[in-house]
Amino acid sequence: MLYTEEQARKLGLVGWVKNTAGGTVTGQVQGSVENVNFMMNWLKSVGSPMSRIDKAHFTNEREISKLDFNNFSTRY
Repeated sequence: MLYTEEQARKLGLVGWVKNTAGGTVTGQVQGSVENVNFMMNWLKSVGSPMSRIDKAHFTNEREISKLDFNNFSTRY
């Protein structure tokens, strides 16, 4: 997850990410449309060096008027 945090911070994104008990990842990403789209592509195709990406599914995409988070973190 540290690689995901680092990538999000490089892009100026805020939100969070968490591994689930089922072996998937869940989270929320907020920022500019361009940078969120870049992050989504990174998550689909690159991810952290130790990850195995079978598929990526993104939901609840919408524009927001203000950010809900101050930084990007990993939740445990």
